Amino acid sequence: MSPIAPYMDIQLFIGFIQVRILDIIDILLVAYLLYAIYNLIKGTAAINIFIGIVAFYLIWQIVQAAQMELLSEILGNFISVGVLAVFIVFQQEIRKFLLLLGTPDFLNRKSQSFLFWRNTTDNRHVLDVDVITSTCQHLASQKNGALIVLARKHELDEIKQTGIMLDAEISAQLMETIFYKESPLHDGALIIHDNRIQAARCVLPLSRRTDFPPIYGLRHRAALGITEQTDACAIVVSEETGNIAYAIRGKITGHIRAEVLKSLLEKEFGQH
Repeated sequence: MSPIAPYMDIQLFIGFIQVRILDIIDILLVAYLLYAIYNLIKGTAAINIFIGIVAFYLIWQIVQAAQMELLSEILGNFISVGVLAVFIVFQQEIRKFLLLLGTPDFLNRKSQSFLFWRNTTDNRHVLDVDVITSTCQHLASQKNGALIVLARKHELDEIKQTGIMLDAEISAQLMETIFYKESPLHDGALIIHDNRIQAARCVLPLSRRTDFPPIYGLRHRAALGITEQTDACAIVVSEETGNIAYAIRGKITGHIRAEVLKSLLEKEFGQH
């Protein structure tokens, strides 16, 4: 064998790949995009579908590279139709992302991000935190179940239409009356926006997460669902245990004390 033969093989191999700096950047950006999408939908029913779509696309690329023309054409037709299927399957996740982009002052807010965009809530809304926390504490001590949604930029007009419109000034007495077990308004969610009780007995979208803790009930799933789709906060008082839970940005924290709830609300609503 000629001593220069191995070097010729290396040159041919490098020439076949033709890797450029832009190709490396392209691969890194795609990898980051897939990772960001995975973080957005992990814990939901859509994650398995997403993994399946990625695997299907990789198989199609391998078939194309192997020049298997018939199979490549069949898979390519599925891929072209699959773009529409992606919008149908991931409509909730796409809706969530577009709602975040459409929120006023989106780029000026701080904290969490998706890709190169910031994903947080605005802190300039008025809320009487003391009234909210004291009411939740009293409801918890009485084991009166409650679901309170604190609206912010998204005023939840569609959600309000599912319940009874009130538009009343916030007060502990009124909220405790609404969530009294014999009250016709105690089922469903109470919507509060800028220190006004907007509506009661509202129906919320349920979270579709497959890893939802079994210790939580339907109120908790509804609280998580509304925070997945909007910038609202939600508070749940368990009717069975009297425990307080707090949901925001698609995450829920249970078994919190009234003092902890107060500090969380003060942080979110810019009160110190």
